[in-house]
Amino acid sequence: MNFDFNQNLILEDDYVQLRPLQRSDLDNLLHFSINEPDIWKYSLVRANGKENLENYIDIAIKARNNHTEFPFIIYDKKQQKYAGSTRFYDIQFPFKTLQLGYTWYGGDFQGTGLNKHCKMLLLTYAFETLGMERVEFRADNNNARSIAAMKSIGCKVDGILRNNMPTYEGKARQHCIKYSQKRVGGKC
Repeated sequence: MNFDFNQNLILEDDYVQLRPLQRSDLDNLLHFSINEPDIWKYSLVRANGKENLENYIDIAIKARNNHTEFPFIIYDKKQQKYAGSTRFYDIQFPFKTLQLGYTWYGGDFQGTGLNKHCKMLLLTYAFETLGMERVEFRADNNNARSIAAMKSIGCKVDGILRNNMPTYEGKARQHCIKYSQKRVGGKC
């Protein structure tokens, strides 16, 4: 696959626009970072506070430059506001797999259906344009909101990776639940 990581890839429908995350998006996301620190409760890369958000964006952009991830900023067209971020990561073109994650939304956008629109755009692009055969999702096994979101778009449980990653505090290890979508007969 000859994918251009430098392209200005925009995915959109009537409800949402996904465009490449840029350093200048710090201003578009900073209010979440300052006012909604619980968004990153289960994340290993926290973006609470300006410094952490700068680091989060820098890590995402560096991974894009290294051709291993493609991060997006999420814009809610109905509310006409930036809503959060998501990305393709662990992109494995030879094996036709990638992971979809690092997804978060501000509180006003959670439970609105915006996530389903984002995921359908991303899954359609992954399967139909990139030719992927499998898209994986992971979440902390205690993250009920993420697990419900994955189930709501038809993801299937692949298993639980016990003691997979350290918690942010580093005092224990978290169990990670793994889901996937597979392309079957030209459909996801």
